[in-house]
Amino acid sequence: MDVTEKVDLIKRPPTKEIVKDDAELIELLNTNSKPKHYIGLEISGFLHLGSLISTGFKINDFIKAGIDCTVFLADWHTLINDKLGGNLDTISKVSKYYADAFRLVCPGVNIVMGTELYDSRKEYWSELVGITKHMTLKRTMRTLDIMGRQEEDEKIDLAKLLYPPMQAADIHSLDLDIVHAGMDQRKIHMLVREIFPKMDWKVPIAVHHSLLPGLTQPKDDTVEPGKMSKSNPDSGIFIHNSDDEIRKKIGKGWCEEGLTENNPILEFAKQIVFHEYDSISVERPEKFGGNVTYNSYKELETDFGQKNLHPGDLKNTIGEYMVKIIGPIRDKITLSNELYELIKTSH
Repeated sequence: MDVTEKVDLIKRPPTKEIVKDDAELIELLNTNSKPKHYIGLEISGFLHLGSLISTGFKINDFIKAGIDCTVFLADWHTLINDKLGGNLDTISKVSKYYADAFRLVCPGVNIVMGTELYDSRKEYWSELVGITKHMTLKRTMRTLDIMGRQEEDEKIDLAKLLYPPMQAADIHSLDLDIVHAGMDQRKIHMLVREIFPKMDWKVPIAVHHSLLPGLTQPKDDTVEPGKMSKSNPDSGIFIHNSDDEIRKKIGKGWCEEGLTENNPILEFAKQIVFHEYDSISVERPEKFGGNVTYNSYKELETDFGQKNLHPGDLKNTIGEYMVKIIGPIRDKITLSNELYELIKTSH
């Protein structure tokens, strides 16, 4: 596979941007046969379409491009951010569920636990202090939205201010060439690219993907729907939803006729369905236009935007394809009743 093909794989949806530009990535691929990548994840509840499927499929693009990929399970960050009750024992148990799921969806991926990294690298804490010497309190507060917190929150405990520099220290400790995350993590990667040159450390390329939107209608007349959330069961599809639940949720999803911007059903089609299928077929009665096949996402989007495809037909079709994609993954992921209840009650 030549470099152009590798770049095309990395830029596939849901990739939104490469920082700083394609040229830096091309140079890396021309000079390094096995660049090191990572994406860091909090261990924060039941896996869903965005956290496992969309993210996992993007990781697979990197793997196909010959990148050495790592999923970093950030157990200490999870504790700091009060997820799963801030209980390290619970976090440790749930982390195995995450690790098994990503090994299933992304064959060949490396799994690294935060605890393992910190125990194995005695330099970590001195490097963390070094990073904090280059961070003002004001700048640190501005980055708190990477953990879903707001600068104005008066109840921010001191531990949460360790979260951003720890994330930066993780990146250096793993000796990464490419850092990968959703757009919500962009601020920390920009901080890394600013601080690391001051410390004579390798500066990684940052690849950010679009977050999979939730299924519910935007609030307060905003245009953009919120991201898929573990805390709102109606907003997204969870890996353990049944086939009928998947169909029902998509059937109830927000999908205005002719609307192509920020349409969650179209985003599912672009990020998930067309990632796995080269074409999709819509089945409908002749009086409503008959069956139609779309050989690219752009064809589907254009037809829907011109109101040649009804939202009901779009949702029925995407629902069926999602069942085909999610069902086999769900059926291979083990989630004991004990672990299910532990996640449910700790969330």
